[in-house]
Amino acid sequence: MAYFVQEEETLDRDGLVALQRRKLTVMLTDVLATNAFYRNKFGGQSIDEVVNGFASLPFTCRAEIQQDQRDNPPYGTNLTYPVERYNRLHQTSASTGAPLRVVDRAEDWNWWKRCWGILYRAAGVTAADRFIFPFSFGPFIGFWGAFESAVELGNLCLPAGGMTTSARLKFLIENGVTMLGCTPTYALRMAEVAREEGIDLAGSTVRGLIVAGEPGGSIPATRAAIESAWGARAFDHSGLSEVGPFGFECEEAPGGMHMMESEFIVEAIDPDSQRATPEGEVGELVVTNLGRWGMPLVRYRTGDLARLRRGQCDCGRHFAWAEGGILGRIDDMFFIRGNNVYPSQIDDIVRGLGGIAEYRLEVDARGPMTQLKIEIEPAAGADGELARRLERAVQDRLHFKPEVCTVAAGSLPRFEMKARRLTKLS
Repeated sequence: MAYFVQEEETLDRDGLVALQRRKLTVMLTDVLATNAFYRNKFGGQSIDEVVNGFASLPFTCRAEIQQDQRDNPPYGTNLTYPVERYNRLHQTSASTGAPLRVVDRAEDWNWWKRCWGILYRAAGVTAADRFIFPFSFGPFIGFWGAFESAVELGNLCLPAGGMTTSARLKFLIENGVTMLGCTPTYALRMAEVAREEGIDLAGSTVRGLIVAGEPGGSIPATRAAIESAWGARAFDHSGLSEVGPFGFECEEAPGGMHMMESEFIVEAIDPDSQRATPEGEVGELVVTNLGRWGMPLVRYRTGDLARLRRGQCDCGRHFAWAEGGILGRIDDMFFIRGNNVYPSQIDDIVRGLGGIAEYRLEVDARGPMTQLKIEIEPAAGADGELARRLERAVQDRLHFKPEVCTVAAGSLPRFEMKARRLTKLS
């Protein structure tokens, strides 16, 4: 087993809590002295009062950060230092409204790279691995931290922005890449193009994929489809532009993610009551980053849903473990026939069925009963009963019958970053 910061990653539960408390105290020394947003939010409380009363602090929500940036453009008041101290700008992908601008100092970016170092060692990455990063390298944070951390660790890194999928596959093969960083959707898209072009991905040098940006890496059927196509291990990862890279999968425990509790305080709450959820129950993740002092977030409601369990993993870490990874987002959930349905559940059914190259969901809540329509694009050689089999599979698993229709090959969009498959009509 390999660790990046062994003395912290191997702490037991009491040790982790003490470490978090120390890091929070040190961070707040600067934050409560100069950060207007949190000085106002915490009502002039002292460091000891904030630390000792942490569980009673008000939550920070995306909407209030957005409003703060509208009222105090361009970066808002959640700045601990003068703007001249910051040297990186990213912004969110706007999947839940207007994008947030996020700025980092050099010290904060070093913390980002430290988090990725923890993730890489947990995935068994060594200096001999060669990485490819097929993303746009635009203002969305994407795999920026992943790329720069791997460079710092001594890995050969291939930036593959501005290329077609075919060109990226050729680039990957020619350079003997062993590790790939991308979304689950794009991992499957690359596999689709490889099949079309007669490229044997399973016979390539790739041994691992770190997938992020959307649920998928821990969805059983999606994960199986990726690993089968690539002949490689998939490692799930979760993070947010405004928070940092907080979730990772170790080699020893597939099918879920550790929460990086040496660098974050992670809680789970009932979204309605806002009370802590019991261990093993689904709740909304609330995250506090401990190393991003320049634009910190304290008790930030992520909107991501997870089922947390605690205990020692076979990898030796006592970090909280999200069973099944990120289960979905609160704002993506929809209700049909009394069922709470998440897009990740549909994805698991679609990928498990096989023969579907791409799909799209439409939830129509305009009538007396909410309806789900699924458009599917059959893969080459798929049978003519695909739509009917998908209808039955959804009905068997989720207890309602969707409308499934087949569309022409190549008619549905393909995605390199976060997939946008869900449309809600209301």
